Amino acid sequence: MRSDSPRSCARAFVVTLLVMAGIFDVFSASESGYAIWPHAVVLVLGFAALLWPARRLPDWLTPQLRTGAPAVASLLFTAGSLLLGSQASFGPAETVVLLSLLFVAVRHCPQPWAVVCGVLNGAALLGTPARFYQDDMSSLMAFMMVALVLIGLVAGLAAFLRSQDYRRAVAVVETRRAERVAIAADLHDFVAHHVTGILVQTQMARMMATTQPENLDTVLAGIERAATEALASMRRTVGVLRDTGPDAADRRPVGDLAGIAELTHGFASPVQHVTLDRGPTVPDDLPHEVQAAAFRVVQEALTNVRRHAADAGEITVRLRHDGRRLEVGVTDDGRGGTQLPAAAHGGGFGLVGLTERVTALGGDLRAGPPAGQTQGWEVRALFPTGRT
Repeated sequence: MRSDSPRSCARAFVVTLLVMAGIFDVFSASESGYAIWPHAVVLVLGFAALLWPARRLPDWLTPQLRTGAPAVASLLFTAGSLLLGSQASFGPAETVVLLSLLFVAVRHCPQPWAVVCGVLNGAALLGTPARFYQDDMSSLMAFMMVALVLIGLVAGLAAFLRSQDYRRAVAVVETRRAERVAIAADLHDFVAHHVTGILVQTQMARMMATTQPENLDTVLAGIERAATEALASMRRTVGVLRDTGPDAADRRPVGDLAGIAELTHGFASPVQHVTLDRGPTVPDDLPHEVQAAAFRVVQEALTNVRRHAADAGEITVRLRHDGRRLEVGVTDDGRGGTQLPAAAHGGGFGLVGLTERVTALGGDLRAGPPAGQTQGWEVRALFPTGRT
């Protein structure tokens, strides 16, 4: 209520000024012996177009109709005066109304109506002095020059604000698109990783149920942990979708170098051994975005091992820092054997999104067979850290 009161006072003040100017126009025309009904028609249409509450506007009262009808009425008034050769007055209220409608037309009317309604209001404003100065060309030209300056200023301001509105709308669309892409990446990187782990370990549990029942509890515990982490990731992501507040992005699933140790530990299984080889020169205070991207590289690489190289026995996660760059590598000795269903293989967008994430930080990502080996696969990323 308090925030609306200054706006309401300003609106009441503007309405009062317009009404007083309108009364002055009609009174001046009456005192000079001119017909007052053409002035009344133009002013009533103009006041209705400007002062009609926006929340109560009917659907048929479009911006082009609101801005075009008073301008047409003013033009007809001017044309009638010139054709009949009868002098008629013009006043400040009609000038303010036409300038205001010009502003509304240029800023709010859809294309191409913005141009049409803007031209109508500009022409109507230029024509108003012709009613009175039919025989005085010098005065007519002077008033028309002033009108041209006013038209240029108002139309220019409205066009500038319209361009700002367009840029703001484009920025909002791009921001929403980037947000959707980021959320999709979060869903893929975290939820898909955990769900793939659940699937692989479920297959393993089915095989061990008859061959190694004594080790089955370890696998079931891994399934339970992966399911819990998947639910937590989904809950955080859904929270981001529901909340548009400034702290929403802070609740996204994130990772760092410390989280890589937990990731590799949780990935290990009775048939796969994961080794984390972290160099002693790797600092703990690297930029957060670099640590998060490194975590995603390891996560995506391990997920792809489950999807495409389930026969891998040895998996090595390597972290190195040479003073300027962080190297992240994931190597496996698999031959590409997998027992996952085709629907669980993924759409091939994981490495694409990962490449975009790495290159956005000025890094480089490569994936392929390890150098000097006939089998296995390696994912290697280099990140500039800005350190010396």
